[in-house]
Amino acid sequence: MTIKRIHVNQHVLRRNSKEGENEPIFTVKCRNRNHYGHRVKIEGPSEVVYGSKPLSCGAKAWIETTSPVEVWDTVNETLVAKEM
Repeated sequence: MTIKRIHVNQHVLRRNSKEGENEPIFTVKCRNRNHYGHRVKIEGPSEVVYGSKPLSCGAKAWIETTSPVEVWDTVNETLVAKEM
C-alpha cells in the first residue's frame, strides 16, 4: 500500500486571503507526485501526524493514509486525481 500525505499549503492559504484568490490549498503527496485540490476525500482509515521532522515542503503537521484518496477542484467540480 502506498502512503499518501495530505497537508494545507499555508503559503497558498495566506495568498488567497490577502489577494482574494481561490487557488487550491490542499496538497496530496503520493509516489513523488503532488496533487492539488480544494477538497480531499479519504476513503478509509487515516491519522493526523505532527512530526518533529517536517516534510520536504516544510509541513510540520499532515494527514497520513494508505486508503484510496480523491482530490477535487471544487471551483470546476472536477476530480483532479484518484490515488489508490
